[in-house]
Amino acid sequence: MSESSSPAPRSDVDVAALRAQVPALEEGIAFFDGPGGTQVPAQVADAVTQMLGSAVSNRKGPHHASRRAETAIADARQAVADLVGGIPEGVVLGPSMTHLTYVMAGALAKGWGEGDEVVLTRLDHDANVRPWVQAAARAGASVRWVDVDPATGELVDPLAAITGRTRLVAVTGASNALGTRPDVAAITAAADGVGATSYVDGVHLTPHAPVDVAELGADLYALSVYKLLGPHLAAVVADPVLLEGLQPDKLVPASDAVPERFEHGTPPFELMPGVTAAVDVLAGLVPGADGDDRRTCLVRSMAALEASEDRVFRRLLDGLTALDAVTVVGAPAHRTPTVSFRVAGATPRETNLWLGSRGVAVSDGDYYARELVVALSLRETGGMVRAGVAPYTDDDDVDRLLAAVAEVADGARA
Repeated sequence: MSESSSPAPRSDVDVAALRAQVPALEEGIAFFDGPGGTQVPAQVADAVTQMLGSAVSNRKGPHHASRRAETAIADARQAVADLVGGIPEGVVLGPSMTHLTYVMAGALAKGWGEGDEVVLTRLDHDANVRPWVQAAARAGASVRWVDVDPATGELVDPLAAITGRTRLVAVTGASNALGTRPDVAAITAAADGVGATSYVDGVHLTPHAPVDVAELGADLYALSVYKLLGPHLAAVVADPVLLEGLQPDKLVPASDAVPERFEHGTPPFELMPGVTAAVDVLAGLVPGADGDDRRTCLVRSMAALEASEDRVFRRLLDGLTALDAVTVVGAPAHRTPTVSFRVAGATPRETNLWLGSRGVAVSDGDYYARELVVALSLRETGGMVRAGVAPYTDDDDVDRLLAAVAEVADGARA
């Protein structure tokens, strides 16, 4: 074949090829519960298995088994840094975003006192709410709330809540319930303008779009690896200089170095290669040119993934809105591929049970977006049903979900 007749490299995501790499899909479930955790490609599982089968010892030892552990951690930090445009020295790893947020809240609140204010939103997952509420109460600081417009699912005038007394602004990069993507850069700029720290929950944003923490203006940016094809680990990414100024509660013998001082206990060494493998899967979703670094590959692949998921999501959203018995909650202008809805005549749990019987995995309730569901006056009636598109979601999955929802709407569950 001549050079002129060679096929052009792909610029979109080959969803079928990705699906072939995910063993869990062989069980026949249409997974729309990605906002609560994704299925993993074989490469990720293999990386974890290989580490478990290798000689690994605790850190700081003089032999290769200990060095293997150190290398795995360093590689995971670098992978996360590449994913969001940070630097590895500022990547704190931990068991969950909730755990790490509690650690950060405890450290930051040591500098708060009476008269200080913390700005929170009713759009956020409770992991970016309760740690700050509790830390503020202990410090004597007060909380200012940013409300949500029930019709759109958008934040209502978030900048107005930021004042000269603001010490921290916590905001989601994307709602795990409605998909809403606030103008994070504007919010963090306003926080910076009054000398406040910004904490961005990127758990639901990072799996669906290119992320650059500098462009977002986030002082601290949190993410969960198991929401983006990886194992159950999380990270907070920050400037190491900022982390140097924080003193979390820790054991006396534990390292006081950054970022280790924020990482309580012995880390799960076997999961670290899974982090790196998951990021590499994302980086390879779209072929690149020889010599491209991982960050370049990630930006390209995540942009293509965002477009691919948006196409699948439009099919899902259009299908749901076409069903008379379905009420879609919120209509954000800028969103990740996530929708919450209710079906007339069925509770969210009944809808979920029926979809589950048809091999379709969704979520119901408040998904820990407690403040939002209360603000929408939906908590007492069971919350909502959530469907989220993941990198491996295809049109057949969408059609299966829509058919099952139509059965609920027609009363077939009876």
